[in-house]
Amino acid sequence: MLRLVRLILFMIVVVMLMLPQTSLARGGSGYAVLDGDTGRVLFKSNSDARLPIASLTKIWTALVAIENSNLQDEVVISPRAATSEGSSIYLQAGERVTVETLLYGLMLRSGNDAATALAEHAGGSVEGFVKLMNERAVVAGLTNTVFMNPSGLHHDEHLSSARDTAEMLRIALQNKTFKKIASTVLYRANTENGMLWENKHRLLREGSGVAIEIGDVTQQPVNALKSAKGSAFAGKTGFTKVAGRTLATAFQKDGQTCIVVTLNESDDWNVHRGLSNKVWQDYSLETVVKKGKYKVNKNLSIRLEEPILLQLNKEEKESVRQVLHVSRKRMEGVLSIFLGEERIYAVPVKVESADR
Repeated sequence: MLRLVRLILFMIVVVMLMLPQTSLARGGSGYAVLDGDTGRVLFKSNSDARLPIASLTKIWTALVAIENSNLQDEVVISPRAATSEGSSIYLQAGERVTVETLLYGLMLRSGNDAATALAEHAGGSVEGFVKLMNERAVVAGLTNTVFMNPSGLHHDEHLSSARDTAEMLRIALQNKTFKKIASTVLYRANTENGMLWENKHRLLREGSGVAIEIGDVTQQPVNALKSAKGSAFAGKTGFTKVAGRTLATAFQKDGQTCIVVTLNESDDWNVHRGLSNKVWQDYSLETVVKKGKYKVNKNLSIRLEEPILLQLNKEEKESVRQVLHVSRKRMEGVLSIFLGEERIYAVPVKVESADR
């Protein structure tokens, strides 16, 4: 009997070792905190590890859908979309829903049916849309990211990293439509099963100063008028059994912004609060270069239309330096900001004659 038990245990161990590595990814975790303006990593832990990200995928789904469709386009909901596995906004096959409404259902309620409907509309098919997502990821430099579906349902090859996912949110927030939707707390849907959708992201609901969207009317919540400092203003939640809890949050305070992403973190709400507070504690927004005209030599000068503001800690303030590269032939220049040998920011500048 004892020999049989040992044999069974041995076989279990062998089977576990033969499982694909990604199927054991539930034990992996990581986080990344980015400067929301420049994308520079401020804090990190295992930030480049390729892990499942669950519904944080929908950040990219939303951006790609916005870039490849019209908000007022009407989408006829397919049977495939209506019967999508997982979280749902309860779309009915055959009903017509605008792209805009689907985007709210995607970001606020994490509707997998909305993800499928948007993919079929913007990409011609779910498979075609996933190709668009991956192509856009390559353009964005997301080197640790591969998408296999638009919803984030588990697939062994559907992986990203905390750093890539934080960069997804940073890039997406540069789109005004995405920012508005991702910052919305409430939205009244006009679908057949229309209801008041509340954003699943708890930190956004805690008085973050964002708009409440009810039909075509935008209102400000009472607590938003107080504009609490250091608050969350956009984000996305996610969960699968394999990925664990995943969370992306954009925070702002007194002109500073940061983006926090945690993968497989059970205490994610508190971790996000703590990491954003650490940014405000350790970093301050510094004017590295003021706007204006600067003489390069007796013949050339450069002009900055806006000041360069960067989040720096005390040590970095002492080591920051500027390097200018000028193409005299094209009369163009690039002003780069370095910390030691690392370039943390670069901006094109106008090159003029020094006597202008």
